[in-house]
Amino acid sequence: MAAEQHPTGFHRDTFTHDGVTREVLRRGTGPAVIVMAEIPGITPKVLDFAERVAAIGCTAVLPVLFGTPGRPADFAAGRRLKSATYVASSLGKVCVSREFTMLATGKSSPVVTWLRALAAHEHQRCGGPGVGAVGMCLTGGFALAMAVDERLVAPVLSQPSLPLPVTRGRAGGIDISSEDLAAVRTRCARDGLQVMGLRFRSDRLVPGDRFAFLRRELGDAFVAVELDDDAANPDAVLRPHSVLTEHLIDAPGQPTRAALDDVLDLFRNRLLEGHDTAPATPAG
Repeated sequence: MAAEQHPTGFHRDTFTHDGVTREVLRRGTGPAVIVMAEIPGITPKVLDFAERVAAIGCTAVLPVLFGTPGRPADFAAGRRLKSATYVASSLGKVCVSREFTMLATGKSSPVVTWLRALAAHEHQRCGGPGVGAVGMCLTGGFALAMAVDERLVAPVLSQPSLPLPVTRGRAGGIDISSEDLAAVRTRCARDGLQVMGLRFRSDRLVPGDRFAFLRRELGDAFVAVELDDDAANPDAVLRPHSVLTEHLIDAPGQPTRAALDDVLDLFRNRLLEGHDTAPATPAG
């Protein structure tokens, strides 16, 4: 088993809503940003992203939805079997959980209700004009469904992969109910809400039809960042997919670094600039 890398500098806590308790990691002070990890879980690269969020003056809040916090994905030559086992374990737990909607169209995953409650709690705890949220891969669409709540003012959908695009209909939609989508659309028109989406153009888990759907539904409020394959980190083992983590090339002038900077700028503009960022209580 891969050794866990303890998330140094992150405060561990729990949050309970409607009888469901999950572990939560926090780092930083200022308005909260909910960071929802991709499969297999909160890897060191997800923690790196959270540290960048904290460094700009926000509180990075990471709910443990699956996997072991700090455990590497092990996407490297010689460790692929361990990686495949860990990924399969995390994915298997998600697939059998009733809280995650893997294939259904026109439906928000039930776990979104818990995540909205977490965002409301963190807004009260951390202060600021609202909350940001980043979903990655299987959690990508959660940030969109969370934006029904007016406290969510900066949603980011990084490679949103649900529903799994096994049919043309599923490829041309995203995991949000029609009622929730209508509420988000209203917020975009009325409040100037912006929704940012990130993907690699060749990514079969995030087909172009999905972003075309979001453009039709949200209009100019949907800000799409779409990258060519040669922008992905060549040292990553998997095909281009994880814009902010595994496939990030963290160097000036790199397209993935520009995408990361766009995300951080969204948080600065919506959560920090012109606002008192002092948290209501220490964020740990």
